[in-house]
This record gives sequence, structure tokens and C-alpha cells, in this order.
Amino acid sequence: MSRLSQPGPRICGLILAAGASRRMGTSKALLTVGGETFLDRLIGLLSVVCEPVIVVMGHDALQSKNGMFVTNPEPERGMLSSLQCGLRAVPAEAEGVLFTPVDHAAVQGETIRKLAAAFQRGGADVVVPAFEQRHGHPVAISRRVVSEILDAPVDATARDLIHRYKAMEIAVEDPGVVMDADDPADYQKLLAIAGKGIA
Repeated sequence: MSRLSQPGPRICGLILAAGASRRMGTSKALLTVGGETFLDRLIGLLSVVCEPVIVVMGHDALQSKNGMFVTNPEPERGMLSSLQCGLRAVPAEAEGVLFTPVDHAAVQGETIRKLAAAFQRGGADVVVPAFEQRHGHPVAISRRVVSEILDAPVDATARDLIHRYKAMEIAVEDPGVVMDADDPADYQKLLAIAGKGIA
């Protein structure tokens, strides 16, 4: 699926799905919402505005009809290592990346389109959604931020690196941006709030 024709920088999508899902007890990427796996839903949503969509997996063998898959050989090192693995696969012509952990699968398509449009208008190295003044995912980052993350030492954190930049905050009426699924109780909450945004 190719992205909608839009003016502005080309954006690559990135889904972080390398976590061990210990508290969930099963792969979060393969949980379902609205009749789709988390992974397939996010690939579909991001594909509307991003090309390509890269998926970072760990020790689980994940598959989808779409998406470009890369493996983090050391997923236990945490989110930054997965982010770095995915960012290394971003095409040189992409000027930005819209990334999200795989468990933020209740996000609405309209939110993703708003974030992409805001990034493409320019003026910010980081664009974040905010629901009731709480920042969430997906997050759009510029090539400059990508370069800094790739150069970061192993003891750095993605959050600290991104917080060095003044973010453009996009207010959304979408609780999905702040709803992840770390354990079975969280998964039930996600399903409960997903309704409106998922056909």
C-alpha cells in the first residue's frame, strides 16, 4: 500500500515490536483489535502516510503481508536499541520517521494523518500527539533527531534524546495515543476504548 500523495517531506513508518512481552505472556504484536493483529493494524494505518513501514522484531518470528522487517539481535537492551535498528533501515531520501511501539494499536487513523501533515508543514524536529495534555505515540522525528539517536551510546534513552528538542504538540481527541498494553488488564482497557476509532 502506498502513501497518499501529500506535499512535504517523505516520512518512513517504524513499528517497535521486539519486546519480550513478559508481563503480557504472549506476543503483543499478535494480539487482536478490531479483527486485526496489532501489527497488521498499525502497518495499515501507517502505510497511508508513510513509505516504507519498517517493523523491528526481536526473537519472535513475526510476519505480515506488508511492511519491511528488520531484527534486533539484542532486544533485551531495550527500546533505544530497537529504535536504532529500525532507523538504520530508513531510506536515505526519507526526511522524517513516524514511530510507535506495537502496543499502541488503538490509535486512530485520523491522528496519524494529523501528525504526518503537521510534520510535513515543517518547523519542528519532533511532533507528538497529546490527549488531555498527556503526550503519546506515534511520534514524528526529523532526520536531525534520527542522526542523534543513531549516534547515541548504549546507556542513553530514547526519551531523553527526543526531549532535548522542543516538540510541536498536536492536541487530539484520541485516547489511543496514550493507551498501551503492558499486561492483560491493560489489553482489556485498550479494547474498551478502541471502539470508535476502529471500524
